[in-house]
Amino acid sequence: MTTRPDRRPTIGESHQSLRERVYVELREQIIEGTYPAGRRLVERELAEQLGVSRIPLREAMQRLEREGFLTVQARRGSVVTDFGAEDAAYLFDVRENLEGLAAGLAARHATATQLRAMERLLTRSRKASDAGKLRQAVAHNADFHQQIVEASGNPLLQEMMAPLDARVRRLFRLTSEINDGDPMCGEHERLYAAIRARDAAAAEELARQHVAGTRDEALRYFAEPEPEPG
Repeated sequence: MTTRPDRRPTIGESHQSLRERVYVELREQIIEGTYPAGRRLVERELAEQLGVSRIPLREAMQRLEREGFLTVQARRGSVVTDFGAEDAAYLFDVRENLEGLAAGLAARHATATQLRAMERLLTRSRKASDAGKLRQAVAHNADFHQQIVEASGNPLLQEMMAPLDARVRRLFRLTSEINDGDPMCGEHERLYAAIRARDAAAAEELARQHVAGTRDEALRYFAEPEPEPG
C-alpha cells in the first residue's frame, strides 16, 4: 500500500504523547481562529478528523474547559469560549506583575544559551515586522515572552505562566491586525538589553511598561466597533 507524500499524518499516527498532542492541536486551532468563539465542537466529528478515539479527545476538551478555552452549554455541548475586553483586562492585570517578575529573574539567571535564543527571536521578529508579516512578528514576540519565563529559572512561576501563555497567544492573534510591529520590536530589544546586562531592576520595570502598553493597544481593539456587513 502506498502513502500519499502530501498527506498530513493524523494525530493518531504520531509517536508523541497522544493526550498532549490532541490538547495542543485543539488549543492551537482555537488560538488561530480555525475554531472561532461560539463554535460548537462535536466529539464524533473531531475524533474522526484527528484520527483518535474519544477518550484522549474528551480528556483534552476537559483540560481546555478548565483553562477557559471551552464552555459547556446546555443542549449544545462544548463551545469555544468568547474572549472579550473584560477577559483581556483580567489577563493584563496578572501579566503585568508576573512578567515583570519573570524579566527580573531572567536578568539574574538566564544562561548564555537562553540569551542567544532570545536574540534569535528578536532577529526573526524584526525581519517579519520589516517585511510587513505582522502575524509572524506577533508569533515571534509571544515566543520571546515565553523564553523570558523559561530563563527565570523558577519552576513555580513557569507553571503559573503556562496557561496564561496560551491566552496571551490567543489575544495577540485576535489583535494582530492593529499591532504596530516596530514599537513592539524596539521595546523587546530594550528589554533584552537589560536582561543581557544583568540589570534586574531595569528589566522588571521595562517588562511592566511593555505589558501596560500592549494592554492599551488590546483594549483599543475591543473598543472599536465591528464593521457592518457587506
